[in-house]
Amino acid sequence: MISGIFIILMMILFLGVVYWAWSDRQQPTFDRMAQLPLEDDEPRNPGGDKR
Repeated sequence: MISGIFIILMMILFLGVVYWAWSDRQQPTFDRMAQLPLEDDEPRNPGGDKR
């Protein structure tokens, strides 16, 4: 009985995450993250290696 309730709760949780990921509100965030590998890296220390 408890395992059946647990499975149903996990299915509801999974469907909630899928709904959240595919919602239109997340589209701009995912588009921005998709472009990150294509952007040039900025130098970490543009003034040289000063310690």
